[in-house]
Amino acid sequence: QVQLVESGGGLVQPGGSLRLSCTASGYNLDYFAIGWFRQAPGKEREGVSCIGDDGRLFFRDSVKGRFTIFRDNAKNSVILQMNNLKPEDTAVYYCAASRSGGLGPNQYDYWGQGTQVTVSS
Repeated sequence: QVQLVESGGGLVQPGGSLRLSCTASGYNLDYFAIGWFRQAPGKEREGVSCIGDDGRLFFRDSVKGRFTIFRDNAKNSVILQMNNLKPEDTAVYYCAASRSGGLGPNQYDYWGQGTQVTVSS
């Protein structure tokens, strides 16, 4: 069983930055595609970014140019660096692991518990 733990959420002003980490225990994340998803109150969960086991990257259009994703192999983690944050980025952010990847939540088998990101002045 892959266990994922997110960290790094918090409150930030518009234009600020946050770095979210997704850390695993028990399995090497290099063998999985890792996706970041978010869910705002009253909205469906949506894919934000994904890094495939082959290194391919995916981003939803609204975060392109602001968010980056990369692996920290030394810590068996995947990082979501979020810059120039906007109020509409406010949500609970989840990381998830998949054998296939992409931005569709249904493609993911293992999920973390989520971390809150709030962008507000």
